[in-house]
Amino acid sequence: MKPAPFAYHRARDVAGAVALLAELGEDAKYIAGGQSLVAMMNFRLARPSHLVDLNGLRGELAYIRRERGALRVGALTTHHQVETAPLGRDFAVLGDAMEWIGHLPIRTRGTVGGSLAHSDATAEWCLLAILLGAEVVVHGPGGLRRVPAEDLFLGFFTTALEPEEMITEVVFPRPAPHAALAEHAERRGDFAVVAAAVDLDARRVVLGGVAPVPLRVPEAEAVLAGGGTFAECAEAAAAAIDPPSDANGSAGYRRALTRTLIVRACEEAMPR
Repeated sequence: MKPAPFAYHRARDVAGAVALLAELGEDAKYIAGGQSLVAMMNFRLARPSHLVDLNGLRGELAYIRRERGALRVGALTTHHQVETAPLGRDFAVLGDAMEWIGHLPIRTRGTVGGSLAHSDATAEWCLLAILLGAEVVVHGPGGLRRVPAEDLFLGFFTTALEPEEMITEVVFPRPAPHAALAEHAERRGDFAVVAAAVDLDARRVVLGGVAPVPLRVPEAEAVLAGGGTFAECAEAAAAAIDPPSDANGSAGYRRALTRTLIVRACEEAMPR
């Protein structure tokens, strides 16, 4: 299928993009890499009347910078730019996780901000943002605001963003030298059935594919904090979650994947 008719607009700066979307109304959408939105438009799952193209802002919003121990990533930075950036040991988990995102053509077009705004519960950037306690910088008609990642995701493809707001930057405030992400998909490049991300230093465990949003698991985190084994951590997570059953797998299958993937992620994080 092809998308429904729409009007195309090209933004020249952040303020202009925000003002234009506010003028066009709720039927308008931002588009950057388009790897999620265009597919939804082709299937008529999304029917925006206007598209505001942000690609002219790449000079302003595509960057990776270190600042006082934090890592700042511009919203229009592509997955492939992160994959190939010299992030060092402190943020190696970000670059390593990119190999799970689709295939190379997708990673060269898809953007960090677009992935967060799309709010897929299995998306790698959504899990990583919560795992590392990221802060999402947002611009809207009322100016700039900062949203903790854990407050951004509200449900299936739903965020705390207002219709006119756009993500401009993601800030990872602390190094994560002992963090890793592991996932399972039916085929290479497919969406994950279950994904697991761990940060052994911060004692954080985040799961994707088991709830409408990326899910922190306090029960598993408590096991890590108490010096328990990786297997005990995984078992605590599997017991705590209530995953769905659908065409991709039953609840029991997702619990089994959770056990395997948490142990795998912990083992990958240790050598760092």
